[in-house]
Amino acid sequence: MNYVIPVLVGVAYVCLNSFVPEPHRLRFNAVMIAGAGAAYLSSGGVGMWELAFTALMTFVAYRALTSYTFVGIGWLLHTCWDVVHHVKGTPILPELAHSSLGCAICDPVIALWAFGGGPSVQSVLARVRRSKSAGSIGSSRASTEAR
Repeated sequence: MNYVIPVLVGVAYVCLNSFVPEPHRLRFNAVMIAGAGAAYLSSGGVGMWELAFTALMTFVAYRALTSYTFVGIGWLLHTCWDVVHHVKGTPILPELAHSSLGCAICDPVIALWAFGGGPSVQSVLARVRRSKSAGSIGSSRASTEAR
């Protein structure tokens, strides 16, 4: 369950983002990157490096205001920071010892979605339906021509 639930959280995050219209969805995700960059700040788990990471993530969040690629980069950077904190034993939620591990599993799910352009679930489903109907039209033509 330590591995399945974080994936489901990532999928839920993507699904909930479908309710945020563009261009607000991109900007919302940039703000989320900024927040993720500061999530460990008060832990002091890796000393002054916390400040350096927050500064880096602030830059990435700024660039993410206009680029889903930078949203994806931000989530992957946060994944690396989650791993550092998990190994160091300073989890994102001190009450949950494996919370940083869970975050490290969840974040790449969101990054993959962002690298895909941050589409809504509805647009992805519509694209799948169109490609299936185009495929079935093509196959019915082929079978008609074969006769």
